[in-house]
Amino acid sequence: MRKTAPLFAAVLTTFALSHAAAADLPGKGITVKPAQSTIAEEGFQTLLVSRALEKLGYSVEKPSEIDYNVAYTSMASGDITFVATNWQPLHDDMYNAAGGDKKFYRAGTYISGAAQGYLIDKKTAEQYHITNIAQLKDPKIAQLFDSNGDGKADMTGCTPGWGCEAVINHQNSAFGLSDTVTANMGNYSAMVADTLARFKQGKPILYYTWTPYWLSDVLKPGRDVVWLQVPFSSLPGAQSKVDTRLPNGANYGFPVNTMHIVANKAWAEKNPAAAKLFAEMKLPISDINAENAAMHAGQASEADINRHVDGWIKAHQQQFDGWIKEALAAAK
Repeated sequence: MRKTAPLFAAVLTTFALSHAAAADLPGKGITVKPAQSTIAEEGFQTLLVSRALEKLGYSVEKPSEIDYNVAYTSMASGDITFVATNWQPLHDDMYNAAGGDKKFYRAGTYISGAAQGYLIDKKTAEQYHITNIAQLKDPKIAQLFDSNGDGKADMTGCTPGWGCEAVINHQNSAFGLSDTVTANMGNYSAMVADTLARFKQGKPILYYTWTPYWLSDVLKPGRDVVWLQVPFSSLPGAQSKVDTRLPNGANYGFPVNTMHIVANKAWAEKNPAAAKLFAEMKLPISDINAENAAMHAGQASEADINRHVDGWIKAHQQQFDGWIKEALAAAK
């Protein structure tokens, strides 16, 4: 009995210390409300932030799915705490309209190398020597991509409210394509399903997409499809002075974007641990592509996405623990 007493005391001490540590976590008693767009593939990067916040003691709700413009206005008013998918410069107009840096906290870069642009199937590109979207001003070229019989090319655009629709509509006019190209806006997932069906039938396709997203893993640029260049740089609103030419002279119409975690500024100022976490977190775009490809292959349930997040943390435990350590230090 004498030998077990010190052991029992040690167990009690460890138990007490662990509970004291939990009680001392900076997020204790604070509820966090994340948001993401209706793009299911954004769940991975959003939930990874949520997991890290939970390690800091925060109680994190399931992300709300709302349009980006609503997310920014809701975050500015404090109804939402953070979004993990602020595209810069694509979302600059929405970000600024909702209050910009006066309302939002944005530090660090979560994801780098997000590309966007227009693509067509490789077979049609090679047969008709199409390399630039301006070639669709020719009614005969545009008619190749006509899917509804009106004589105009049908482009798969994006979902209204995402930000990309404003750029696509602006460029369709700026590049003189309004008379020959219809940029279709609607449910992107449904439109992409139609685009894929047309491709499998051997028909020409014209579409907008971005990375990270599973589509470029199915329709591989260089193998199945090709990116189209644009005749010159032209973007709306806050992006109007952005030069989209790459160092090699190629111009695909969109700047390479970075993605950031953005939070309500007043909340971030009261929560230095979370603010430090948001600034420190980094996620390789290749990891998002891989996870999105797994979703497209059938692993797309809520349980699947949570499992992907847990698997990523386990595979990068040292990096993840480093974020938590930095965040806890900032709280002291």
